[in-house]
Amino acid sequence: MSFVSVRSATLLGVQGAPVDVEIHLGMGLPGFTIVGQPDESCRESRDRVRAALLSCDLPWPNKRITVNLANGSNERKGGAGLDVAIAIGLLVVQEVLTVEAISRFSFIGELGLDGSLRSVAGIVPLVAAIDDRTVVVPRIAEHEARIVAQGNVCAVATLAELVASIREEVPWVHQQRVSTEVSQSELPNMSDVRGQSAARHACEIAAAGSHHLLLIGPPGAGKSMLAQRLVGILPDLATTDAITSTIIHSAAHSALPPGGLVTRPPLRAPHHSTSLIAMVGGGTSSLRPGEISLATNGVLFLDELGEFAPSVLDALRQPLEEGVVRVARAKSSAVLPAKFLLVAATNPCPCGEGTPGLCVCDDRAKQKYLRRFSGPLLDRFDLRVAVTRPHVDELLASSKSESSRDIALRVQQARSRAIERNGCLNSALTAEALDEYAPLTKGASQLLRHQVERGRLSGRGYHRIRRVGRTVADLRDQSEKVDEMHIAVALALRVGVQPHFSGEQAM
Repeated sequence: MSFVSVRSATLLGVQGAPVDVEIHLGMGLPGFTIVGQPDESCRESRDRVRAALLSCDLPWPNKRITVNLANGSNERKGGAGLDVAIAIGLLVVQEVLTVEAISRFSFIGELGLDGSLRSVAGIVPLVAAIDDRTVVVPRIAEHEARIVAQGNVCAVATLAELVASIREEVPWVHQQRVSTEVSQSELPNMSDVRGQSAARHACEIAAAGSHHLLLIGPPGAGKSMLAQRLVGILPDLATTDAITSTIIHSAAHSALPPGGLVTRPPLRAPHHSTSLIAMVGGGTSSLRPGEISLATNGVLFLDELGEFAPSVLDALRQPLEEGVVRVARAKSSAVLPAKFLLVAATNPCPCGEGTPGLCVCDDRAKQKYLRRFSGPLLDRFDLRVAVTRPHVDELLASSKSESSRDIALRVQQARSRAIERNGCLNSALTAEALDEYAPLTKGASQLLRHQVERGRLSGRGYHRIRRVGRTVADLRDQSEKVDEMHIAVALALRVGVQPHFSGEQAM
């Protein structure tokens, strides 16, 4: 036999695509050629596959070998995950295996030089892309593969074991499906935060309505402490969201929980030196997900916001509005999920104090610092809260603050009310839906009108205040209308902020 086609899959962004690995043995000088837009790691498969076959006492053909990666697109394909399919194809054309024996299988995995099967980035989306065959994966990746497998999954540890199982010389080893429910790890508790009643309330509102939050205050005030504890008051992910987050983390080759499924909202806290590509994604031919995609269905925490490059911060504006990021390169493009809750913390000025009498920054230094925050980016923060250092009595008090468990219960109840009424969280309400699901009382409407007339709210800010007001109402009661008190709370947590962020830039 001189030709065979073996099914596998390749990864682009966070989506897998089936690939038919076609192998042809021909006359001529011995050689190995891969065509079909392979990437560099795929070109290197020749040496890995050859060493693996010889290590398992399996033959390597001394002929002209041509491998074609066919899936009907011109996108660059590859990755080490095609190694096993290439090896199986070479064994079929040498009549070590039969076409009938492999026809119901597809193969995903990297080969070690000793013949072992190793996991690759994106096992979850790669397996999800194949719905008509039994997928063979490395044993180490079996739990991940079973999360989204539409057919059967078989796992093996070595190439020799795989060949023996296909020949039916040894039975397939089917492990029992493990539970995807994992015990919630010990998360930082809100009870550790002393004082900061306004900031704690803002975190509760942000969690209940998925409203973006900016914390502004001097060093040591507790900004990072609050942001890191916000994840603990978010509810567990719904099944669909959990699978989406798992696919993204798998595509980025990030560590997954023991059960394989990401059931808790992720927290991503990139360093302020993070590059633009690392934040939005891309960087490789497979368009690897960035930090904003890894934070999908969770929290993206940007500590020391003023230290991030302005280009990196401005790149967040479109994903914040649309919930996706469109990454385009010369030879490929991808749409990556980016639906996250943005929480940021920053100092009010370069020295960090911001208080008259304590601040040592001159006007020029302050203006240079403020230019790092573009008005359109600040306008996308629904909540902007000034955080001050707690009083000594609050720090030394023996009684603890309210725990994350109690706050999480109110957050869950508010989210349930919003989804039952709107079909979505309040932050996702459109301008038209606000009139239906968040009608204003006369007093609330007049209060908002006054703020707009004074130039303290943009058009986007007007709608964001209404969404926050709807969330405040959901946390306090089940009012059909958003009244003046709800809007006043929303304005206090957005407009009446620190003096250094003044004018339209703070609106």
